Amino acid sequence: MSLKVETNRFSERYTDLASRRLGGQTLSCSDDFFAEMENLLKPGRGVFIDDKYTDRGKWMDGWESRRRRFRPDGSSSDGLDHDWCIIKLGAQGKIVGINADTNHFLGNAPQKVSMEACCIKGEPNEATEWTEIVPITEVQPGSENLIDASVEGVWTHVRFHIYPDGGVARLRVYGDVVPDWDWFLDGEPVDLAYIKNGARPLVCSDMFFSHMENLIMPERGANMGDGWETKRRRAMGDETLDRDNDWYILQLAAKGSVQKILIDTCHFKGNYPDAFAIEGAVLTDEQAADIELLKADAHADALTKQTVSDADINWQPIIGRTKLYEDREHTFKAELENTATAFTHVRIKMYPDGGISRLRLWGFPESQG
Repeated sequence: MSLKVETNRFSERYTDLASRRLGGQTLSCSDDFFAEMENLLKPGRGVFIDDKYTDRGKWMDGWESRRRRFRPDGSSSDGLDHDWCIIKLGAQGKIVGINADTNHFLGNAPQKVSMEACCIKGEPNEATEWTEIVPITEVQPGSENLIDASVEGVWTHVRFHIYPDGGVARLRVYGDVVPDWDWFLDGEPVDLAYIKNGARPLVCSDMFFSHMENLIMPERGANMGDGWETKRRRAMGDETLDRDNDWYILQLAAKGSVQKILIDTCHFKGNYPDAFAIEGAVLTDEQAADIELLKADAHADALTKQTVSDADINWQPIIGRTKLYEDREHTFKAELENTATAFTHVRIKMYPDGGISRLRLWGFPESQG
């Protein structure tokens, strides 16, 4: 059982850049005798099965190294003073903090952790220059250990250290995606709503059943939980609803014009929206900051969110209210409006509520980078 639960101040605002869903991968480690390094990037917090053992000892849902023995002269049994694991981020970006989650690791958690990062093409090697972005920090067993990153930069790989040995259930590396615009060809259409291209969800009217970030994730949804789904809204008697639709504001990967749309209701059958619409706008820094503050306010009600999303923002139609169908990819091109206008943000509306699995918005950045 976990000893401590800490509110995750990173997860609502930032993206887990090391997530397997984005393509994150553990490349190598000093030792994973008891539990494989690949477990670090699995979803969830890790589970504990009381009577499950392997031929190496107790089965643990995380990364766990063997016990390191130190001699009186300070040397260790394997010549190392701590363990490490190198991880390729699923998307390069700026790192603001990490979550070294020691869930279920109680008598076998490390005492301290740290992290280094690099920005390279290809694989890390002995010549790679690493920068410390998280200094050596004490961690608690059975806990989510949230630690701020101390150095700015754009990173492609991280090296996670634990001192002197032990186990960590999950590692999350939170930050903002920063795309490599050199990868794109001149004049190439870009999915402006794709998380790995730098798109970012800001705020939505409701995400009771599943997180809004799912809408811009890679590939098709794995199941009904892998999308954006709102609760069923009810009006009882003379009561009126604060809105006639659910909505979602997305910061595009770059300021650009939208030329093609894909809306996927994969797995949503009895709960897909009847219709959707998309609007675009160019937000000032102040307007974007107001929405960021709203996102951070866990107590903001739907009416407050609606007021901020409408306030002095010139929303222009990209596609008007359009019928949707269950469990289907819907594509639109000829139906679009304002295709010559470059927007920084879009607002997706779904009528009246329900779930959408994925959104794709192909267009042309006004300027790449």
